[in-house]
Amino acid sequence: MRGYVRYDGVTGEPYAQVDNPDPFARPVWRSPVHRTPEPVIWAVQLARLAWRIAWFAIRHPLLDAAVVIVVLVWARAGWVAVVNLAAAVVAGLVVLRLAWPAWFARLVSGPARNRWRWWFYRRRWQPVLVIAGLAPRYRGQLMVPVLGRVQVTGCTDKVAVRLVSGQSPAEFADKAAQLAHGFGAHLCRVRSARPGTVILELVRADALAAPMTALPIPHELDLRALPVGRCEDGTPFTIRLHGTHLLIAGATGAGKGSYLWGLVRALLPLMAAGLVRVWACDPKLMELAFGRALFDRYGRYAADPADIADLLEAAVSDMQKRAARFAGRQRDHAPTPQFPFVVVLVDEVAFLTAYQADRKLKDRTLAALATLTTQGRAVGYCVVAALQDPRKEVLNIRNLFPDKIALRLDEPSQVDMVLGDGARDRGALCDEISSDAATGAGVGYVRLEAAPDPVRVRTAFVCDDDIRDMTATFTAIAAPRAMTAGEAA
Repeated sequence: MRGYVRYDGVTGEPYAQVDNPDPFARPVWRSPVHRTPEPVIWAVQLARLAWRIAWFAIRHPLLDAAVVIVVLVWARAGWVAVVNLAAAVVAGLVVLRLAWPAWFARLVSGPARNRWRWWFYRRRWQPVLVIAGLAPRYRGQLMVPVLGRVQVTGCTDKVAVRLVSGQSPAEFADKAAQLAHGFGAHLCRVRSARPGTVILELVRADALAAPMTALPIPHELDLRALPVGRCEDGTPFTIRLHGTHLLIAGATGAGKGSYLWGLVRALLPLMAAGLVRVWACDPKLMELAFGRALFDRYGRYAADPADIADLLEAAVSDMQKRAARFAGRQRDHAPTPQFPFVVVLVDEVAFLTAYQADRKLKDRTLAALATLTTQGRAVGYCVVAALQDPRKEVLNIRNLFPDKIALRLDEPSQVDMVLGDGARDRGALCDEISSDAATGAGVGYVRLEAAPDPVRVRTAFVCDDDIRDMTATFTAIAAPRAMTAGEAA
């Protein structure tokens, strides 16, 4: 071979030296190039094509069956029969869409959208990941993460990705902005999955851009799923109260009041039935006082700090009496008129725990809240607290609230204070929520005890007229049977 020099005594793959006119240059060793005969190349390519066709047929049995049916119909009856068959299929799909839309979405439109979006990402997959630096090289070969299934929801795509060996989800989280722009999405969040796999949640459109009016008062309720708004993927946003406690944090004007009144609105039928009692603490005298008649009728209301401390201590006393009665008999609570579910609403809890001048009142309030949040879940007590400043010195028991909602916050560091470490890196951009009430009020991120990944949500706006109607309607209903203090527990 011209231009190469073979050296004796070298074992293994053959080596050759590249020609260099400089006699003093350091040798550069390269493997010799052997040309593959063209018939061999054609044979290999045909074998690959045959294997891909066979594998495609194995993976798509329904498509195979459809092709076989069309071929048989054409062979026996001609093209007219094929056209009639296609018309019958289209008519059947139309009937399915009109008569059973849920089945149509599950069997036809859903899989079709998923497949179409998969092809969309497949066309851009390698260039985007290579440019973003998520396709490493190993032994000179480019190793690209494998694109998995794509699940399409109302405004988001959930893309499964199988990682290259040695990669971690944190690498994808660091490149979330590049991935969002590369795939033409507004936002990209990285969700944890099973080991070796991540889920890219790509937001195509903002389903929460427009405010929502108050939701209709539901007729059938589940205390583990109270409807209050909408999630980013277009699904209903429900809040669980039974068996947990909820902390709501947000700056002034972020929409905390709509969350409190949204929960009260969803609980109204159970309150009227005597299965739920709401004890409201309103130190600001501006939010919950607007519907005070509801709480006086179906629970309790307090606004003065001393009265609030008395209310919280009374809740602790009734909770402990109920626990003593349940001890050794049951471990879970089911609401009954005798032992209703009690929701303790505390608005502006920071005023009671940090900014209260009377130290004795502050200590009493903190002790009662700590007792309720540590012992109340099993016996049917739930604390829902709202505050503006999430710092530890303001509320040092915030970790006792399993479920948390963070609305618009002033600083990026406050996001992790409310939702836990790493929440902002996983997409909870609370500090970037708009301060414009039309686009940002009520928008937040919820992080549940059982799901560490934050979800973007928006609550429906409960206006003053809605509160007046709620109060007028449900205070006119016959009150439930009078209960003693012990029974109200």
